Amino acid sequence: MTANSDYTSPQYFFDVNKSNLFKQDQHNLINVMGKKQLNTLENVSLLDIFLSAEHVVEPHYHQNAAELVYCISGSATVSILNPYTKQLLNIPITPGQVANVPKGWWHYEVASVNNTHLLAIFDAPNPEVILGSDLLKFTPSNIMAHTYCINEEQWKAVTHSIKPSTYIGPYKNCNKRNLAHHQNQYAQQPYQPYLQYPRYPNYPY
Repeated sequence: MTANSDYTSPQYFFDVNKSNLFKQDQHNLINVMGKKQLNTLENVSLLDIFLSAEHVVEPHYHQNAAELVYCISGSATVSILNPYTKQLLNIPITPGQVANVPKGWWHYEVASVNNTHLLAIFDAPNPEVILGSDLLKFTPSNIMAHTYCINEEQWKAVTHSIKPSTYIGPYKNCNKRNLAHHQNQYAQQPYQPYLQYPRYPNYPY
């Protein structure tokens, strides 16, 4: 027994199917189990992931845990950005194969076929996550434009349809034709450097 486990009212069984983290539809969903669901767990937790072909567990990282992605059925590619070499690793996995994602590394998973079932196992009692959609949605547009010297209005247009906590993409009602038209409108406009916008009064230009 450890001090972090509750054995006064211990739980030894849990049905992961009844603990949904995110559901796009019946074929694309994520169930979760951690210490919040099963109080006798120690340094382990999991996500039970179901994906249709070409669906993506959005780019993200886990600030408190490493992740082992195990393929139960179907197939997927686990993509990992190595922060030291700046190399993007694309690791295909099929049933019985695993891909290991070190703690804090940016990564995502793409299903290659329908009925893909993945199990993500973490070395922490509750998996924490920073999602790409949240970074894009909640970082102020003027900061993004200023930092990367881009047109703020174009950035707003491109990120407008992003929903916080996407988890699985693309969206069910994704209309790529309208998106392409929207992007082409801005592509035809002349580029205007960010410094033409109002400057920060306290920034040492």
